[in-house]
Amino acid sequence: MRLDGPPATRRREMSSFPAPARAMVEAMQASAAEDPARAVAFAGAPGANSHRAALEMVPGCLPLPCFSFEDAIDAVKAGRAGCAAIPIENSQHGRVADIHFLLPESGLKIVAEHFLRINHALMALSEGPFEAAYSHPQALGQSRRYLRERGIVPLSYADTAGAAAHVAERGEAAIAAIAPPLAAELYGLKIVESDVEDAADNTTRFLLLAAEALDPATIGRTAITTFVFEVKNVPAALYKALGGFATNGVNMTKLESYQAGASFSATMFYADIIGAPGEPAVDRALEELAFHCKELRMLGTYPQERARG
Repeated sequence: MRLDGPPATRRREMSSFPAPARAMVEAMQASAAEDPARAVAFAGAPGANSHRAALEMVPGCLPLPCFSFEDAIDAVKAGRAGCAAIPIENSQHGRVADIHFLLPESGLKIVAEHFLRINHALMALSEGPFEAAYSHPQALGQSRRYLRERGIVPLSYADTAGAAAHVAERGEAAIAAIAPPLAAELYGLKIVESDVEDAADNTTRFLLLAAEALDPATIGRTAITTFVFEVKNVPAALYKALGGFATNGVNMTKLESYQAGASFSATMFYADIIGAPGEPAVDRALEELAFHCKELRMLGTYPQERARG
């Protein structure tokens, strides 16, 4: 296995980043290739919120920029990174698109969570006025009111920092980017206005994914267990499947549904509970859940970073 990845893959990933980001991406990829176990893959150009999350989750790591979530996950599966920092949901704009599909199919396991306070800045080559602003759809959604009030058209880009690099590359005075303040410094843009997110407590939850799961017995503190499941196609199946958590006093802090495939005949559920396998109440609840399910897939047990409720 080549730890630096196939040349065709590297060329495709490099060509996907705007020119102002490529030298930094290439240098960071080279560093990660020298010590893959220390590398943390993330989706986005240098300066993205995911870059910051990787550094906070694994201090001293070697951040490995990837163009997409799929590329970041593939870097771990191929051995080019020890883990990947992936955003899962935002307090203001909800779950991050595609993650509920990508995570269960990746084969990776969740080993940590992290809550990152998000600050967006409007940045550009000029002081404005601006016709449009580029950013990731999540950031655009988190700044929707700000943009609407100023008549700035939101334009989607693959990631926030990449949007800043794109604006720098285009060199047009009438376009801007919404991105972390670090991106302005990296790509030579002016911060026109700081804290343009619509909510003062804007926070994104990140997950750290690795090839191997943590042993629940070694966590030694309050744990979160995440899993996906599909109930049998019988009346009240979901009600019965979840009943074991209530009767055993296990707190389910998250339950979301999503469609698996295009047939609309199978609904998958993504869930977080407080507790770990090996705890009698959790084991009983999961056993009852499995009885009513066609599929139950454990995604990981990991330390709880922030208390729920």
